Amino acid sequence: MTDAPPTTGLHHVTNICTDMDETQSFYEDVLGWHTVKRTQNYDDPGTPHYYFSSTPEGEPGTTVTYFEYHFAFGVEDEATLREWKEHLEGHDVRVSEVKDRTYFKSVYFSDPDGLVFELATRGPGFTRDEDDPGSAVIDPFEGGHEE
Repeated sequence: MTDAPPTTGLHHVTNICTDMDETQSFYEDVLGWHTVKRTQNYDDPGTPHYYFSSTPEGEPGTTVTYFEYHFAFGVEDEATLREWKEHLEGHDVRVSEVKDRTYFKSVYFSDPDGLVFELATRGPGFTRDEDDPGSAVIDPFEGGHEE
């Protein structure tokens, strides 16, 4: 057994798309999913970053996003996130600082083959800045949430 802190399972998966309008139409019209957040990428300002979910609120574990390819696993809260950071560093894994992504906090690291992983907190969630998730385009840099 390991001394690794717990996760809550898959938080979200992020992919790259070539046409955001076509991608949004596919998720909404073909899959019947919801656009739960329309914003821009924290690491590449000006680049659209959309979140799609099978649920209207986009709970962790139900979300697919489009921009930079990575897998995100959920953790319960920021204390567990920091516990994971220390755990990974204790295993000589390079880990980012804790980043405020407005809707959750996260850290990033890579496996030995370069696959990027993210650990992300459950909250505060996509309703933090709008009652109807995905109803408006949100500029994360206006709210001062970038890190």
